[in-house]
Amino acid sequence: MIPSRTSVCVDSAACTTAGGTSISGACPSDPSNVKCCTKPSCSNGSAGNCRWTSDCAGTSVSGQCPGPSAMQCCSSAATGFGGYAKPTLGKSGCLDVSIKGSDTVLAKFPGRIKNVYCIRENCSCQTSDHCCGGAIDFMCSDSGGAATLSGIEIAEWIMNNANAQNVKYIIFGQRIWQSTETVTGWSKWRGMDDRGDMTANHW
Repeated sequence: MIPSRTSVCVDSAACTTAGGTSISGACPSDPSNVKCCTKPSCSNGSAGNCRWTSDCAGTSVSGQCPGPSAMQCCSSAATGFGGYAKPTLGKSGCLDVSIKGSDTVLAKFPGRIKNVYCIRENCSCQTSDHCCGGAIDFMCSDSGGAATLSGIEIAEWIMNNANAQNVKYIIFGQRIWQSTETVTGWSKWRGMDDRGDMTANHW
């Protein structure tokens, strides 16, 4: 399934309870009872729609939308991405390619990235590129652990400019693209195993 402001993979019974409609075959990595649930409208003004609270440009009301608690009824149809002050990267231990890549993305998407991280201490370079300062995490939502669709545009831009930025791989929304693979839209990137929470799954 390509996530949108009105759809989310949830238990089909929970979808029905929330007033949504289930679509089969759109959540192939999940158990058979988990299906793509869509609910195009809800009661929060004339433009009420279900979307992640971090992506809402208006006010959000809970209890009307299927999915996690952060999927709520938004009063605005406008995209509510970003609005953040420019974050500062702690550069100690980061490779030059990571620093330059971070600076390039922050300049391309002003206000869209809330926090940026590079180095992870006390770990082996064999387990993560962060341990050697060779990877960057961009946080694009209002709070830690909150989902957002804002990262799709950013991730695809990085992919399309991978050669210039010397990119090895990109992870967003439980999907991964590697520089050895064909350039394609995020929805066609390879799916990854569920790591247990929004942050670990790179939402």
